[in-house]
Amino acid sequence: VLVALLWNSGASEAEECEKRWIQIRKLPSSLNLDLLANCSEYPMLDDLCPFLANHGLGQKTHNHSHSWYRTDPSMLELIFHRRMLEYPCLTQDPLQANAIYLPYYAALDSLRYLYGPEYNSSAKHGLSLFHFLQSDNPQIWNRHMGHDHFLVMARPAWDFSQPLFNDPPVWGTSFLELPQFFNLTALTLESRAWPWQEHAVPYPTSFHPPNLGLFESWLNRVRRSKRSVLAIFAGGGGVSATPNIRRSIRSECENATTSSDSSYDTLCEIVDCSNGICEHDPIRFMRPMLSASFCLQPPGDTPTRRSTFDAILAGCIPVFFEELSAKAQYGWHLPEAEFEELSVFIPKEEVVFR
Repeated sequence: VLVALLWNSGASEAEECEKRWIQIRKLPSSLNLDLLANCSEYPMLDDLCPFLANHGLGQKTHNHSHSWYRTDPSMLELIFHRRMLEYPCLTQDPLQANAIYLPYYAALDSLRYLYGPEYNSSAKHGLSLFHFLQSDNPQIWNRHMGHDHFLVMARPAWDFSQPLFNDPPVWGTSFLELPQFFNLTALTLESRAWPWQEHAVPYPTSFHPPNLGLFESWLNRVRRSKRSVLAIFAGGGGVSATPNIRRSIRSECENATTSSDSSYDTLCEIVDCSNGICEHDPIRFMRPMLSASFCLQPPGDTPTRRSTFDAILAGCIPVFFEELSAKAQYGWHLPEAEFEELSVFIPKEEVVFR
């Protein structure tokens, strides 16, 4: 998308790249590529190695697929890094650069603090990056005290927001709480509401068409798709005894009945994705989404869901129950002024308490 928007063969490079020059900072491999070497060794996680294929897109869903991959959102840092290498307005001169990209795989590096033996040292997460920036051409960082630097973090910002010196430590690392990085712009899968330097970016989907022809072909399929189901929920949870939005949705769906004058064959359908069975198998949820008019997006452990972007891809109108699920997140991609035209909002309290 960056390439398509920024490159115009009719304009000179200098004109086209004015105020858009980016330098990719060369970092020690211990801060990015070396982290991929341990892809099968992170405790409490599945083997991440299969998802490194195709520059982070993962393996194809089947041998003859051209556009669909088993993409894991944790590979966003690798995917972005690879795409930035093709950005047309790159410069090696930090004085010319309008922004400086740090290809630090922050989320992968955080795993040793989140799950591994360094759990009690989470306040140290990111210090190795800062020490490098201060020792290797420190004038690059000091010129704007980090204001012109940015990185991508393939986890919600909450995972990097543990207060410094918590005793005992709670979940997360303290990367975004380090004063050294207060000016750094962080592109995260989910941002918090107040920090100005955090910007949420969409979760990667499994759809990666290599050309516009295959993209248009998918759009045509979406437009032709028969919407015989009013609404679906693709996800897990909702089986506990405690009242919550997912439990209410399951109850509503199980008790929904169609009337003779309904234009839908089914009012509500559940695609059970418990235990992560849908995570790397897009066929399980994309086919049902193509047959539904509305896709319910209740919050889970955090407000946002990858399913939001799977639904949009399927032409299934997302239904949100918290503003933090999308409206307060993706201002660059889902403008607030247009939000009511592309989604439905129902406060979760109205659903849980009927």
